[in-house]
Amino acid sequence: MPIRRLSPETVNRIAAGEVVERPASAIKELVENALDAGGRNIEIQADGGGLSRILIADDGKGIPKDELPLAIERHATSKLEPDDAGDVDLLRIHTLGFRGEALPSIGSVARLSITTRSRDETDAWAITVEGGETRPLVPAPFPGPHGARVEVRDLFYATPARLKFMKSERSEAMAISEEIKRQAMAHEAVAFTLSLDGKITLRLPAEHPGDEGRLKRLSALLGRDFEANALLINQERDGVRLSGYAGLPTYSRGNAAHQYLFVNGRPVKDRLLQGALRGAYADFLARDRHPAAVLFLDIDPLYVDVNVHPAKAEVRFRDPALVRGLIVGALRHALHAAGHRASTTVAADALSGFQPHTGVASGPAYSPSAPSAQGFSGWTGWSQPAAAAQVLPGLNERSARVEPSWDGPAWPSQPAQNTDLATQPQDPLDYPLGAARGQLHANYIVAQTRDGLVIVDQHAAHERLVYERMKAQMAEGSVTRQALLTPEVVDLDPAEAERVASRAEELAEMGLIVEAFGAGAVLVRETPAMLGDTDVQGLIRDIADDLSEHGQALSLKERLAAICGTMACHGSVRSGRVLSAPEMNALLRQMEATPHSGQCNHGRPTYVELKLHDLEKLFGRR
Repeated sequence: MPIRRLSPETVNRIAAGEVVERPASAIKELVENALDAGGRNIEIQADGGGLSRILIADDGKGIPKDELPLAIERHATSKLEPDDAGDVDLLRIHTLGFRGEALPSIGSVARLSITTRSRDETDAWAITVEGGETRPLVPAPFPGPHGARVEVRDLFYATPARLKFMKSERSEAMAISEEIKRQAMAHEAVAFTLSLDGKITLRLPAEHPGDEGRLKRLSALLGRDFEANALLINQERDGVRLSGYAGLPTYSRGNAAHQYLFVNGRPVKDRLLQGALRGAYADFLARDRHPAAVLFLDIDPLYVDVNVHPAKAEVRFRDPALVRGLIVGALRHALHAAGHRASTTVAADALSGFQPHTGVASGPAYSPSAPSAQGFSGWTGWSQPAAAAQVLPGLNERSARVEPSWDGPAWPSQPAQNTDLATQPQDPLDYPLGAARGQLHANYIVAQTRDGLVIVDQHAAHERLVYERMKAQMAEGSVTRQALLTPEVVDLDPAEAERVASRAEELAEMGLIVEAFGAGAVLVRETPAMLGDTDVQGLIRDIADDLSEHGQALSLKERLAAICGTMACHGSVRSGRVLSAPEMNALLRQMEATPHSGQCNHGRPTYVELKLHDLEKLFGRR
């Protein structure tokens, strides 16, 4: 078969297959055009999942009449300006769009109509493209002083085969909504309105630029729970700035759907960024839990390549190690600053489990001398019988005593960080986690605060304390290694073997000694002692997979973390152990002084705090 030139229409339809994958892709391109044009109010309408009709209206600068026919030509754009020599610098892209493919690609597979009025003109003009055929310019009415209205009808009518691959209208509408949410997150100063099949599903007013306005926008999109449990991220390193919000570990989700990443205002799905996010939370979440985060990376366009994917959904960094280190460091700094804080949803879930009872209990009658409920240590009944004219002892005090006596050893307490403060008496109720008042079912510590109560899972809390102590010990010195009796050869793909061998120094810091062993193999001489008799072959293959996917050996770190977690679990106070008042209070004080103590090693909460007004609501006092 001889070589032939493809017609311009065929070329545009091929390009449309790359740029316009589905209706949400077309809307993404058109919304980015509106943002690049300076639009501050953007309206999006979609009918039939976007396949029947799409309308994008903005109040941007508009398109001049003489440039309107050029706008629908392939690779024609106003966003790249050549220098004096006629060269265009693709390494300094400051706009969302730049390829000049969106409008001609859409026009080649649909019925496209553009109506616009530029800031410098008094009349509005329209141009129409149907299946790649362009109609002449015509005058048209326009509601605003300037801007553009882009209407797309019968998407993919010119390529019927593509329609067979579309999902249901509901699925396509959900994809459109998700795309608009991403764009709205990145541009809080722009107002967005989304209508699906004639019904407004999203109306977002413009917010003030900055962290406060951004958090309001995220609260409107992700819910108030995210706003209440989000940690502010704002770090800069070597000219690269990371900002945004990340959720507390106890606010984790079952999938990664609540992870949004932006580079210079552009929504991206980058494995490096996702891997860095995973690595930052590795110590706080189980593998099947995912953090919620909205992160914005601002970097000099010279150091990031956005021209690696037709839909501009992926980027490539010149210094990926710098970017990953910034993300991990910034997130861990924010998590460390959160201290023992747990998410507010924990208390909400606890309150939802309470059910009011207004009837008379049918159990045995109360007797002052009756034994206490099983598992409640420290309650031995009222100390004196009640009398008609006598107030029950203990009711005028803050609480009944925790325990009558304790002959066991005292809880190991943390050394005082500030001797001046340590010598000053402090009311236990003023501590963040309050004063211990009792123990339920030999596992849950009940503490009273100034404005509520706290329930602590003693095993999960102490497990976290031991784990953090072990991590600190590992950070102070090298990981203990054990030499293999016979060095083990692991066969890998040549590229995988090269990646593993190139990280030999990094792996050695974690106690794993490897070296290249010919093409497609590595030799393992020593392994971390904490791993014991481990599967070396499986470990190296997991590390190779992590290096390929994330650029970091997360498997080894996670295995070491898992060993630390297991050792911490076995070394912590067990459920079922009755604690004395000094032990319980010492545990509360250690939790307050230990970062990340609000969740156990698997991301579950270690305590629940209920405010007094929440308790009063339960009893109808509010």
